[in-house]
Amino acid sequence: MKIEIWSDVACPWCYIGKRRFETALEAFPHKESVDVQWRSYQLDPTLPDHYDGTELSYLSERKGMDPAQVAGMFAHVTEQAAGEGLNYKFDDVVVANSFNAHQLLHLAKAHDKGDAVKEALLSAHFEHGVDIGSRAALVQIGTDVGLSATDINAALDTDKYADDVREDFAEARAIGVTGVPFFVIDRKYGISGAQPAEVFGQALDQAWQEANPLTMVAANGSDAEACGPDGCAI
Repeated sequence: MKIEIWSDVACPWCYIGKRRFETALEAFPHKESVDVQWRSYQLDPTLPDHYDGTELSYLSERKGMDPAQVAGMFAHVTEQAAGEGLNYKFDDVVVANSFNAHQLLHLAKAHDKGDAVKEALLSAHFEHGVDIGSRAALVQIGTDVGLSATDINAALDTDKYADDVREDFAEARAIGVTGVPFFVIDRKYGISGAQPAEVFGQALDQAWQEANPLTMVAANGSDAEACGPDGCAI
């Protein structure tokens, strides 16, 4: 079963959604048969490489949101994150363009380290105040999970994975993704947002049952004796 997750490194609900999905997947009896692929999405492609301001000022000035409303949103999201074992620090978040971080994710995917890099980027951004627009930070994050610094620098110098990132953006638009996180199961079921683990679990069960229907086999083409609600065969 293939699960694609469109997500942005700069999306606080994406990290919460990742944790809730992981909780569901851990309890899923067929988890070893699930292939999870991270896909790229940018909430604000117009951001400069570095933005001189806090996350609060970014949302209030560039998005036109009321500062008090933003502060209340931060408190709510921080509480929800804590419920998943995450320690958000919005005062320390460095607002930066995430495009190169997505390029790093595609490099990591090519080396079977996509999930590890996704986890590290989200934690760096929301829990540790790391500048995800910084080349040095991306190299550090990548090498910490086993990628080569030479490969990372070469990929970023040449924009090797830029087209792959843009293809993810285009595919998201094509299938109707308008917000993240967005989970797609076998290109048949879509789940929008950081749903509770129970919702992810139900979707996994349903998709698995539909993809792997039970086939009844009768020996010699006939039914054997059995018991049912009305009693047993004599």
